[in-house]
Amino acid sequence: MTKEIIEDGKYVELTYKVIDHSSGAVLTMIEYPLGYVHGTNEILAPPVMAELEGKSADEVIEVPIDCNQLYGPRDESLVITDRIQNVPEEYRDVGTAILMENEQGQTKSFLVTRVDAKSVTIDGNNPLCGREVIFRLEVLLVRDATEEEIAFGGKIVDGPDLEAVEGVTQVPIN
Repeated sequence: MTKEIIEDGKYVELTYKVIDHSSGAVLTMIEYPLGYVHGTNEILAPPVMAELEGKSADEVIEVPIDCNQLYGPRDESLVITDRIQNVPEEYRDVGTAILMENEQGQTKSFLVTRVDAKSVTIDGNNPLCGREVIFRLEVLLVRDATEEEIAFGGKIVDGPDLEAVEGVTQVPIN
């Protein structure tokens, strides 16, 4: 039996880690399988998606990425430090995402990166900006996608049965 390979119209499940090239530190990882229909939606950076082409289940690949090519160079004007008393309490925890809007109505996500007794620092750069990373992907499953999965862009999972929960009434939305 030949293994199916990743190509357009295939349902793929994989896990991955993003590893800092210089330090070897794992920056982020997806432990639970991520499912998508190849060629229907782009769930990862284009160079990573291109490297998945032709791979099959049980393969592990590593894709080096210069994040400056994906996100542009780091912009220090997007790093803002303010006195802690000027920052609402809900924005004083490292890792908190803050959606900000400029005068033109454009929004940008900032991340709280530092908090001390006197100040809070937020950063609007992508956290991978300025880094060279390695995407380490493990392909778990490759199969033909159903028509429903192609239309949806991934695996269709039934939601919870709320009727089985006492006191919950489902109301149809028209």
